[in-house]
Amino acid sequence: MTKPRLALGSGTRAARIALWAAAAAALAAGAAWSAAAPAAAPRRFPHVLLITVDTLRTDHLSGYGYARRTTPHLDALLARGGRFTSARTVEPLTGPSLASILTSLPPHEHGATRNGLPVRAGLPSLSKILARRGYRTAAFLGNWTLRGQLSGLHEHFSTYEVVTSRKRWYGMIKNEATAEDLNAAAVAWLDRHLQSEPGRPVFLWVHYVEPHAPYRYWPQYAERLGLADREDPAKRDRYDTEVAFVDQAIGSLLGAVGSRLPGADTLTLFTADHGESLGEHEYWGHGRHLFDDGLRIPMAIAWPGRIAARTVGVPATNLDLAPTVLSLVSLPRAPGFRGFDWSGALTNGERPVERGSCFQAHKGAVQSIQDAGRARRGGLLEVGYITAGRKEIVRVPGGMRWVYDLERDPGELASAVPLRSAVSPELRACLAEVERGLTAADALPAAPVDQESIETLRALGYID
Repeated sequence: MTKPRLALGSGTRAARIALWAAAAAALAAGAAWSAAAPAAAPRRFPHVLLITVDTLRTDHLSGYGYARRTTPHLDALLARGGRFTSARTVEPLTGPSLASILTSLPPHEHGATRNGLPVRAGLPSLSKILARRGYRTAAFLGNWTLRGQLSGLHEHFSTYEVVTSRKRWYGMIKNEATAEDLNAAAVAWLDRHLQSEPGRPVFLWVHYVEPHAPYRYWPQYAERLGLADREDPAKRDRYDTEVAFVDQAIGSLLGAVGSRLPGADTLTLFTADHGESLGEHEYWGHGRHLFDDGLRIPMAIAWPGRIAARTVGVPATNLDLAPTVLSLVSLPRAPGFRGFDWSGALTNGERPVERGSCFQAHKGAVQSIQDAGRARRGGLLEVGYITAGRKEIVRVPGGMRWVYDLERDPGELASAVPLRSAVSPELRACLAEVERGLTAADALPAAPVDQESIETLRALGYID
């Protein structure tokens, strides 16, 4: 993410009006740009496959150094492309994070700051840009919170399906796909596409819900993970079997896609929406804090013959994926995209200057239909800023502050400053920008969240 603008503003009515006017102008420009007539493609574009995994910790992938062999299929993918070792999501919550991947905008700009709040209508996105160049776009998603009504992301795809074929959560809570269901739906769509339009490139997105809580136990992976003698596995062990399960499914998807699409013509993206706290800082789950167990994500881009196997250690965010892909396929980025273009680092080893990045945490979901109109500004919990290995966090309700040296204290165990101390100018600017954006977003019409959706979000743990 680019360095926060330093115009802090005073929150006056004039400032808010100016912000709303600027946001409306930018949205209008983006809408006009994305509505332009599809351009003829004088050359062949690669197929693009986006694989995202819910709640996947970077440090629980064997390809990132984890001692258990959890992810042999993902490890192989990581080994043949550009692997980011210091990537983070701008918000550790499913809907906001995935919207940021597609729009290259932080949550306070795209508007989907909490599950159940949709993105602004009419925004440019990676999928819309590719569609303008002749791509056929499809998304198959396993997380119930990504339903079109709740996320607004259905606007960005010609085919958008949240698969709800079975009750994954012990057969009780709600309909939600397992990884096999998603694979079947995605591959069936791809087969239909290849029969009807074999020469047309595709942008296919598959989002797996595993290893989201409650961390089902998959005994078929226990022996490989060293868990064979454990009758009552701990949460961390169950989590690892879920990671192994989704890795197997991803391997199956990659095999199916690879047998249908030429490898040299397929650009594959892999990442997670966020990580997961497994008891660190006395917290289980994700979304409400900005510690690295929730922010850190695996991230990789593979394209045979175009991207050599390499590691990118400079900090990156999920905002960077869309502009990087567009640059790799020689397409212009949309106006307003905030992410950084890593194509030079991936193709010829360029090392960019390290940038400061801003992060935010919000309450999980809206409490009621009446709350939807003020849910963005009222849901802000924490804002953070990272630069040169220094991480600073402020808790918005109450003003508590933490500062960590991520090289010396990667577990974020000891803050380097008193809890009640003044924030830095960089974090203050970041906080002001986020708050202005949330105020402008709350001026939009209330999100259409029905009571059934609210009850389901509460059952998922997104509402306290």
